[in-house]
Amino acid sequence: MSDQLGRVTPKGKLPAATEHLLSAATFFSSGKYGKALAEAEQAKELAPRDATIREILALSAYRLGRWDVALRELRTFRRFTGENTHMPVEMDVLRALDRGDDIEAVWKAFNTIRGGVRATRDEAKVVFGSYLLDAGDPHRAWEVTNPKRMPADPEESELRVWYVASRAAHDLGDNETARQLLTAIERCDSAFPGLDELGRQLRND
Repeated sequence: MSDQLGRVTPKGKLPAATEHLLSAATFFSSGKYGKALAEAEQAKELAPRDATIREILALSAYRLGRWDVALRELRTFRRFTGENTHMPVEMDVLRALDRGDDIEAVWKAFNTIRGGVRATRDEAKVVFGSYLLDAGDPHRAWEVTNPKRMPADPEESELRVWYVASRAAHDLGDNETARQLLTAIERCDSAFPGLDELGRQLRND
């Protein structure tokens, strides 16, 4: 953190910028997003080119539902780093702002960036698949989230993809597949959020 900050911050502003950034990170990790945002804003005044400051700003604003701020800072972070790390969050912000064309554009851009961790790729599928379901397009949602293979010991991010895939299968009228996916999730995590609601839908059909 300090090396990156030092490269983009005037020497005279570095101590104060570091202090505000560290405070912002501490507040964020403890769930105090309003305080994290305030500290990150002060850090940004001193070091506007630091990607970590922009990242904490973006994620704090996201947790607070301040969508315009979150979107601006997420895009700045992506421009500074070239990373796809928070593009799923960016799509979720655009969902909240009801900007479907922009969601499509970010999804397309996400798929042109090589690398990244499995959890990020899975979360992008979750967000984009959920957007497609909300938009009344379960066919594309299934194409995006259809698990080609289902390991016996999946990651949490994979379970989230399976859940959206189960919803898509249900919306397509394929309740057998939807139930199979739901059962697989329940076997791995019986407390997975949304299981009861989706289970009721399937039982009522």
